[in-house]
Amino acid sequence: QVQLVESGGGLVQPGGSLRLSCAASGFSFSTTVMRWYRQAPGNEREWVASISTEGGRTNYADSVKGRFTISRDNGKNTVSLQMNSLKSEDTAAYYCNALMGAINYWGKGTLVTVSS
Repeated sequence: QVQLVESGGGLVQPGGSLRLSCAASGFSFSTTVMRWYRQAPGNEREWVASISTEGGRTNYADSVKGRFTISRDNGKNTVSLQMNSLKSEDTAAYYCNALMGAINYWGKGTLVTVSS
């Protein structure tokens, strides 16, 4: 079955960095566009970044552009999100996502807290 397992969250001070990872299994990872979403308390889940199947094309939400970098390793079935210059408003649970056909698959998320 499809499994997405996020890791790498934690507490970081404003201006700091974190690297999130998502380990994928149970589907053809190398042929699937991968995305990161986040959900802050009381807010709806929002899209953060996407990466094409070969990693050559990436897209970012305006709120993270220039600070976050999405990447993937098709040999290891992992997708990562490097987050720099973190702000308090980046505090959220971060989720790995794979859309296959009409079905969205999600991990359980990893919590990122940006606070001094």
